Amino acid sequence: MRITHWIGGKAWTGLAQRTGDVYDPATGQVTGRVDFASAADVDEAVAAAAEAFTRWRHASLAQRANVMFAFRELLHKRRTELAEFITAEHGKVLSDAAGEIQRALESVEFACGIPQLLKGGFSENASTKVDVYSIQQPLGVVGVISPFNFPAMVPLWFVPNAIACGNTVVLKPSEKDPSAANFLAELFADAGLPDGVLNVVHGDKEAVDRLLEHRSVRAISFVGSTPVARYVYETGTRNGKRVQALGGAKNHMVVLPDADLDLAADAAVSAGFGSAGERCMAISVVVAVDPVGDELVNKISERIAGLRVGDGRRPGCVMGPLVTGAHRDKVRAYLDAGRSAGAKLVVDGRGHPVDGDHAGFWLGPTLFDHVGADMSIYTDEIFGPVLSVVRVPSYDAAVDLVNTNPYGNGTAIFTSDGGAARRYQNEVEVGMVGVNVPIPVPVSYYSFGGWKDSLFGDSHAYGPHGVHFYTRAKVVTSRWLDPADRGVNLGFPQNT
Repeated sequence: MRITHWIGGKAWTGLAQRTGDVYDPATGQVTGRVDFASAADVDEAVAAAAEAFTRWRHASLAQRANVMFAFRELLHKRRTELAEFITAEHGKVLSDAAGEIQRALESVEFACGIPQLLKGGFSENASTKVDVYSIQQPLGVVGVISPFNFPAMVPLWFVPNAIACGNTVVLKPSEKDPSAANFLAELFADAGLPDGVLNVVHGDKEAVDRLLEHRSVRAISFVGSTPVARYVYETGTRNGKRVQALGGAKNHMVVLPDADLDLAADAAVSAGFGSAGERCMAISVVVAVDPVGDELVNKISERIAGLRVGDGRRPGCVMGPLVTGAHRDKVRAYLDAGRSAGAKLVVDGRGHPVDGDHAGFWLGPTLFDHVGADMSIYTDEIFGPVLSVVRVPSYDAAVDLVNTNPYGNGTAIFTSDGGAARRYQNEVEVGMVGVNVPIPVPVSYYSFGGWKDSLFGDSHAYGPHGVHFYTRAKVVTSRWLDPADRGVNLGFPQNT
């Protein structure tokens, strides 16, 4: 199956110079070939977006909202079909894919109400017979570069907001699971979005670099690893663009001695191994505050044994494969590295039973105990089903561990003490905090974003921050003169 670009409202008909394999992670089989865009192909998409912007920027707020409402209904109607695309190329189980789409729908619903947030301000008679008012206007062509782990949700963090604010978009999804992006583009077209307002180009670094350098691209939204996020931010801003680049994570879940340990163990397993750990908000470190370590590790181990790993299309499977064989091998290498560094390998995911084709990219849930802050399994963003337990003697030591870590995406605390929870949410240097909630992804009318090396740029994703990012303010000072008010005055204007 050929997967190609979507430019100017239709599938691209050109000849690709380079292509890449698309796999079914549960079988290890190649199921498609995706075209990789050259710089010239990206230029074609940007040109289509720039031409469409000359008209779309003048579309009424009502027209933009109508498109969003229609798109929301189509997405809801065809959510099962989209979930099947996601599972077939990413590997996450169907129920997890359905959950991704539900959160994506919430972002679309927020965009439906953007007209309310595009209202400016007005001051009548700020000076004598002078009115001052502000308006928010779109930027122009914006680029969205999205990762493999949420092929529908992450694009829909950005694209609906950008379009509803009057911009046009060039979306570059991950080449590992590209079909969802094309599916969304077709749904937008069916919803009445004019040709060229949303374009999709597939590919790798060549396509990314061209978006970062192109003079007609005004802004870039990115989600991915921290090294690439830093590169995107530095390159994009050097080329005069507004950039929001969301990077990697090492999310800590602190468990205090007064916590409900059954609840904490359930949460650690759910947040650590959902989607095979391929989430930027996955819990990868459990911080056990003495003396709960032994009991908590035992409870987590018991729950891991009951997880059914297999093909996400098979009933009962709760965790699927990793996205590619190369990524599976990279994650698997950390198991030997952790043990060599002195951590205790409590559960070895390489021995977990699998309900699926032996050629799939499998690695079962893995648990380490007695992990040190200098070990690679702690310092690196593994992005796989590897959960590390770090033991600390006190609450203060737990906070110090979290705040010393260079990442600051998400964190959680499990406790029965409201005072401790309130203190933690105030003291922790992390952008998203959960209290007895292991994956504190905000609802769509707030904003998603981390601190420290988890975010480059000033704007978080979606919500009010999204509206701010995709618009720029203009202030108009207006005076309508009577004949008696005319005349030359070289003095500096004063408010009187």
